[in-house]
Amino acid sequence: MSLLPVADALAKVVSGVAPLPTETIPLHATRGRVLASAITALRTQPGFNASAMDGYAVRAGDAREGASLELIGESAAGHGYAGRVGENQAVRIFTGAPVPDGADTVVIQEHTRRDGNRVIVEAAARPGQHIRARGLDFAEGREALTSGTVIGPRDIALAAAMNHPRLPVHRRPKVAILATGDELVLPGQAIGENQIVASNNFAIRALVEAEGGEVLDLGIASDDFPALEAAIRRARTEKADVLVTIGGASVGDHDLIQTALTREGMRLGFWKIAMRPGKPLLHGRLGAMHILGLPGNPVSSVVCGVLFLVPLLRTLLGRSDAGPPRRKAVFARSWPANDVREDYIRARFLLDDTSDILKVEPLALQDSSLVSVMQHADCLVIRPPFAPEAKPGDICEIIDLRTAGY
Repeated sequence: MSLLPVADALAKVVSGVAPLPTETIPLHATRGRVLASAITALRTQPGFNASAMDGYAVRAGDAREGASLELIGESAAGHGYAGRVGENQAVRIFTGAPVPDGADTVVIQEHTRRDGNRVIVEAAARPGQHIRARGLDFAEGREALTSGTVIGPRDIALAAAMNHPRLPVHRRPKVAILATGDELVLPGQAIGENQIVASNNFAIRALVEAEGGEVLDLGIASDDFPALEAAIRRARTEKADVLVTIGGASVGDHDLIQTALTREGMRLGFWKIAMRPGKPLLHGRLGAMHILGLPGNPVSSVVCGVLFLVPLLRTLLGRSDAGPPRRKAVFARSWPANDVREDYIRARFLLDDTSDILKVEPLALQDSSLVSVMQHADCLVIRPPFAPEAKPGDICEIIDLRTAGY
């Protein structure tokens, strides 16, 4: 099978993927969830003309410097004044309280003085001053939160103010994660002479959870068909929306995952893509379950997770943004010409107080097994196939790993 371009591979991964069903949950539990339908205000805020300051509610025409006004009552938050303000009258008012009928301005407390039952105006006030007009924040029926919004604290505050105790969100995708390989042991376990500590499954789990997914940990399967097939069947039994396998997708004698998946009925979408790192990426469907077979090298696994798993999860969640955003930067130093594969170079940012342009410096070691190098990378520099040699100052496109939270 020929190498598939990255853009074509991503299109296949998200093609025909529909957002997961909707569930309505309590407002306090919605942080990080994705809104399934637009939210409109169920009320107007404020529902009345409200004072923005402590002071006196009066008629603007009476609020002349030196005027003496009769104090006739008080309006506090939650306890408005029921009467009407007439000529040369004032009502003591506090922040957030309803402005009584007849009044059209508020003289702040600092611009008045009291003389028994009289209020002396020491600075004139203009109409509407220090009054929050009814509906200033929002009006009933206004659409404020759109479908596909990832709900954050500010969105929750707005939904609460609009009188929504519950919100409709898309169900979280259940992602089964299966690491494969006789060479793998979990952190803290005894390590054999020919073994290594598994790290990819932890990175992919964190990636899934950061994107709002629910993880089904299938552990580590040995390089034999019974173990692999048992794990695949468990993912199906527990109704995983996505099965992510790690390792075993290449062409070696111990790379069995594609055969195991095919035996279970997987319909292969593609295998092998024109990118570095991550060439042996596998994609398919097993019934309703999406399959992504990530490479075993740690950097390849994470890069493919960012480029393909994240857009898949976001599409399942109904998000309006399909993948991590890309931005422009410039090379801080030269970099060799590229070959047929799209390259994702691990790089760091350089601080330069003399320029507003973001500069990136590729890290010296780019081997896809180097976990420490990936951890030090601020971004991935995207090098298209057959890109010519890059020189300092040349423009490039990057994925900012820090902003994306990866």
